[in-house]
Amino acid sequence: MAEKDVERTIEALLEERRTFDPPAEFAAQANLNDAAVYTQAEKDADAWWAAEAEHLDWFEPWETVLEWTPPHHKWFIGGKLNAAHNCLDRHLDQNGDRVAYHWIGEPGETRTITYSDLHTEVCRLANVLNDLGVRKGDRVAIYLPMIPELPAAMLACARIGAPHSVVFGGFSAESLRDRINDAECKVLITADGGYRRGQVVPLKQNADEAVAGCPSIDHVLVVKRTNEDVAWTDGRDLDYGELVAAAGADFPAHPMDAEDMLYILYTSGTTGKPKGIVHTTGGYMTGVSSTHRNIFDLKPETDVYWCAADIGWVTGHSYIVYGPLANGATSILYEGAPDFPDKDRWWSIVEEYGVTILYTAPTAIRTFMKWGTDYPGKHDLSSLRLLGTVGEPINPEAWVWYQEFIGGGKTPVVDTWWQTETGAIMITPLPGITKLKPGSGTTPYPGTFADVVDEQGNSVGRGGGGYLVLKRPAPAMFRTIFGDDQRYRDTYFAKYGNETYFPGDGAKLDEDGYFWLLGRVDDVMNVAGHRISTYEVESALVDHKGVAEAAVVGRKDPREGESIVAFVTPKASVDGNDELMRDLREHVARVIGKIARPQSIVFTDDLPKTRSGKIMRRLLRDVAEGRELGDVTTLQNAPILDEIRTKAEGLTGGDE
Repeated sequence: MAEKDVERTIEALLEERRTFDPPAEFAAQANLNDAAVYTQAEKDADAWWAAEAEHLDWFEPWETVLEWTPPHHKWFIGGKLNAAHNCLDRHLDQNGDRVAYHWIGEPGETRTITYSDLHTEVCRLANVLNDLGVRKGDRVAIYLPMIPELPAAMLACARIGAPHSVVFGGFSAESLRDRINDAECKVLITADGGYRRGQVVPLKQNADEAVAGCPSIDHVLVVKRTNEDVAWTDGRDLDYGELVAAAGADFPAHPMDAEDMLYILYTSGTTGKPKGIVHTTGGYMTGVSSTHRNIFDLKPETDVYWCAADIGWVTGHSYIVYGPLANGATSILYEGAPDFPDKDRWWSIVEEYGVTILYTAPTAIRTFMKWGTDYPGKHDLSSLRLLGTVGEPINPEAWVWYQEFIGGGKTPVVDTWWQTETGAIMITPLPGITKLKPGSGTTPYPGTFADVVDEQGNSVGRGGGGYLVLKRPAPAMFRTIFGDDQRYRDTYFAKYGNETYFPGDGAKLDEDGYFWLLGRVDDVMNVAGHRISTYEVESALVDHKGVAEAAVVGRKDPREGESIVAFVTPKASVDGNDELMRDLREHVARVIGKIARPQSIVFTDDLPKTRSGKIMRRLLRDVAEGRELGDVTTLQNAPILDEIRTKAEGLTGGDE
């Protein structure tokens, strides 16, 4: 992030003066309503986290809460537990008939899955996987739409002790292949297809293309979701429904060490190759169950909770599957798009199921704002008592709109900051305690130690802006990058030393000590809540036969957070015309996924470079944003910027 951007953002934030106290009625019944919890957790963080861990079922108690050998940390050493047992088995005696998920398919069909139902499905699938040779430590890839079989597959893996790697259903065959190969997965669980805006997403077709280049895959389990005709490889491809129906309904949950791997989840990196983020069992389950219970003020007997993310991202792992199920929650699981068949689909679901807690992304909220208040206005949303946001900083106008038109002007809004790497929410209000400021993540969660520092690592103090850091590990934080611990060290701890985690975000502290997140400071773009690496998009563009060179930047977008702008140098014999633009966008969609398609493409004879050949993306961001250019003295070809600026005026791109 350029210095001018930081200053400009800070100045805008300083204009926000509205505050909202916790409603007295809400605070009176809140799970946490005494601010002393912050002092207690700061004074003895280990004791705080140990008390939170006691909410879980442990087969064997831990001996040590935290062992910290920077940059590595281990939690609840000696303790044994199982994530699937904590999400299912322990609820069965008293709450087996409680609904775990109200599932709504995009075409309109519904299913009600109780904790007992889900437990049976998970045990049957664990038996199937076991029969296929999956053992503790083996990796299983999951590439499914938002159907109940997705959380069931994750929990079946956890029951065995086989780490899962869930790949977002919007990713391409190439992205799936790369993730399977990096983790050396033994089995892939996929579906014939899924539904999105009335269209069938060809998951099996993508899976076949991917697995052709995945020597580690022995079997592909296929859920029949759409009943479309799909290619079938006898011996390798297996019918999920047939095998699960025939399997035994009993499979004991394997006791796992607190530090045993629970899952790998890949996130974009600035050096191209996606990073396999490793989360373990005891600390992760403690972190997600604690934050879910306290931040969302969960009342499992009465609440209907909806995290409207996709399970393919960490938000879905932590706050659709592991956190809510560990707490015995009743959740909504919705397969499709928010505008199918019409733009009030979400609000009809809230009304029909009496949703009380809604957690979604600012991107979605800004889209709803664009569509207008008539759509939510058609529905009774009075059941909602708490709203949340996740994925990127939310602008104050969207925050206030969300509270007024979705929350009826009365609900607290918990604006949360966290990452794939942190596993659980790190900066957030506590709705029964915190005075809210629209646009601010407010303060660190109890037991979490965050700060804002300058380039040298010195605290900037209240009123200052700089880099967000975490000064002490929290239990749910990742342990390493799968197969590449040096990259873990270099990416997150090289800037400020092994004791200080640098997540790559800019932030500001206001005079009350509240945190205001300012977005990424590296080359990872946040597009509609999805983290997309500039390098991955550039690589896909250059892979096209007509492209010589490409540079990609993110441009602020009021609806998507950021939109992707590509600056492309065609090969000498190729014309940079509308046909090539369309072809390139579809090429990126095939190589990475539709979410990575550039919104705008600017064709240019060259790119701004230093004398060493480094492309100056900082200057291209200035062009994309229509700003005055920064320092150009290091360029070897400064005149090219005038040509690029002329071509970039009124940036446009193809329709999604």
